[in-house]
Amino acid sequence: MSQPHPEDEFAAAWEALRARVGEISRTSLRELFATEPDRAERLTVTAGDLRADLSKNLIDAGTVDALVRLAKAAKVPERFEAMASGRHINTTEDRAVLHVALRAPKGATLKVDGQDVVADVHRELARMEAFATRVRSGEWTGSTGKPIDHVVNIGIGGSDLGPKMAARALSGYTHERLSASFVSNVDPTDIADALGHLDPETTLVIVSSKTFTTQETLANANVARRWLLDAFDGNEDALKHHLAAVSTNLEATAEFGVADETVFGFWDWVGGRYSLDSAIGLSLLLLIGPENFRELLAGFRAIDEHVATTPVERNLPVLLGLLGTWYTSVLGAQSHAVLPYSQDLEYLPAYLQQLTMESNGKSVTFEGKPAGTTGEIYWGASGTNGQHAFYQLLHQGSHLIPADFIGFINPRVDRPAADGTGSMHDLLNANLFAQTKVLAFGKTPEELAAEGVPEDLVAHKTMPGNRPSTTILADRLTPRVLGELVALYEHAVFTQGTLLRINSFDQWGVELGKKQANDLAAAVAGEEEPDSGDASTDALIAHYRARRTHEELAAPQDQPEKTQDHPAEQDADDAEPETAPAEPQEEQAEQDAPKDDEAKRDGDQDERPEDDAEPQGDETDTRDGEAETQDDDAAGDDSAEQNGEEPEGEREGSEDDPAQQQDDKPEEQDKKEK
Repeated sequence: MSQPHPEDEFAAAWEALRARVGEISRTSLRELFATEPDRAERLTVTAGDLRADLSKNLIDAGTVDALVRLAKAAKVPERFEAMASGRHINTTEDRAVLHVALRAPKGATLKVDGQDVVADVHRELARMEAFATRVRSGEWTGSTGKPIDHVVNIGIGGSDLGPKMAARALSGYTHERLSASFVSNVDPTDIADALGHLDPETTLVIVSSKTFTTQETLANANVARRWLLDAFDGNEDALKHHLAAVSTNLEATAEFGVADETVFGFWDWVGGRYSLDSAIGLSLLLLIGPENFRELLAGFRAIDEHVATTPVERNLPVLLGLLGTWYTSVLGAQSHAVLPYSQDLEYLPAYLQQLTMESNGKSVTFEGKPAGTTGEIYWGASGTNGQHAFYQLLHQGSHLIPADFIGFINPRVDRPAADGTGSMHDLLNANLFAQTKVLAFGKTPEELAAEGVPEDLVAHKTMPGNRPSTTILADRLTPRVLGELVALYEHAVFTQGTLLRINSFDQWGVELGKKQANDLAAAVAGEEEPDSGDASTDALIAHYRARRTHEELAAPQDQPEKTQDHPAEQDADDAEPETAPAEPQEEQAEQDAPKDDEAKRDGDQDERPEDDAEPQGDETDTRDGEAETQDDDAAGDDSAEQNGEEPEGEREGSEDDPAQQQDDKPEEQDKKEK
């Protein structure tokens, strides 16, 4: 008997999945748990240090089988292999997609177009580590001999969202002397606020733009450059002590004032939204140090290996991608909530918005045919903040919104609960577990009536339940776990794109927006009459020009000695230094008030030992002559001419408590006693 054609099997697998809708609509999560005693255990999947409970999703055994069949018919495992081998799976731009090479172990070999990219990656990583070690130790100083104590990361899209998210997430690992701000928005208030209370003598500015032509990034970078020159009486030689760049355009960076030794490169096979673990992560590397950065890479690699070696049935990123496709393309969900019960992950939803929506926000297949429903809207907030903002819609609204709850068993910081006893961290996670329970099982009219709820209120207080969620738990938020978490979503996104037969690695909508902005710039500036081709846009520009006051443009004002309570100073450094690479700085329970940064810098706390790994490998610069491509910012998301990725105007603003948290290791705790 002949085998079915792959296309026929793919179509049949989709039909089999759609046929499950009727069965699922006739049951509920209450019934599924009642009839499947082993459901929670059977639908719990581990990957690396992550444990995911999938049991509260709207799936039964038949649906799981249909999803697995679809993954195999779509050849998901083969697509992962094609990506990891360097094939040009980004067909619209004829590129390899090799973010997995950024975390490949030293000594591995992966050739793309005849070039061993793993060797290139480790040479650049060694250069980054050497620079970070010099900055962190104080060997690298500003032009007046003072050590660097603040890093300003200027970029947009992938060169901002990833480092900003990770710096906040790993704030407990930040070097005691260092803090960071992240500037992305071309709105001048962003850069003005970031620089306003900083000391130029102790500030390092990192400019991230692949071709060094990104409009928003260069606008902000030039403001920072003028700020530095004003501080140093126009001495351009001083700039090399205060500027670094992530770029392949050495001529442009040199003209800007960046020394070649502080320019770090990357490759066109790194997409911007997949670039956190490339040179785009330089600001993060400076903050957390080389050893912790390598732990981050190890976490990425653990999930890469899980994806490559685990059968579809227990492959966590593949299963998450399958669930996303089930909800969006079959059940009609339009959005997906990401709910980290960790304030340190407050920027994760924004990071995942770009990763998921820029990747799978497409409407045509590889062949250019209509793709049907694709790409959920990702959104969310850290718990318990979201509970008092939008969870009402999740519980009783009319939309189907699958949600990912992310929690950690052990905290970086803890405090007693309101009555002075117990643990706020335990209370936080009690809320997490309660929310997933209520979403899944709700509250029936019969239960409410039995509790004595007045009849006229029963309908208002009924919770329908049957609202799907996935709960992801890890012991602690470490660099390794963060790497695992990011890689988990990276591979889930690729799985979903494969199932939908779309290219998850281009972004033509972003490119067109950048071109249109450039075309309109002269009219908006009043240099020519509006003639955009549509009456609405012309009228908006005319109104804007008529009311523009032409106030004088001003550089950031000179400020007195920087104060440590300004938000720009509190981005990622408010926690004590780490005591070991794999453990965040923790807090003594009896310390009820945070120390200010001045106290830290005046020596009121123990000095953190420096455990930075020695840089390895040849520092040969391989970036000269690298071809410039459409992708600019962060190695792939932004064109060479303009960068128009969604702005992320907020600067990093850590709310972490710098005091140490209780530790279950008394000997380490004693070292921290004041």
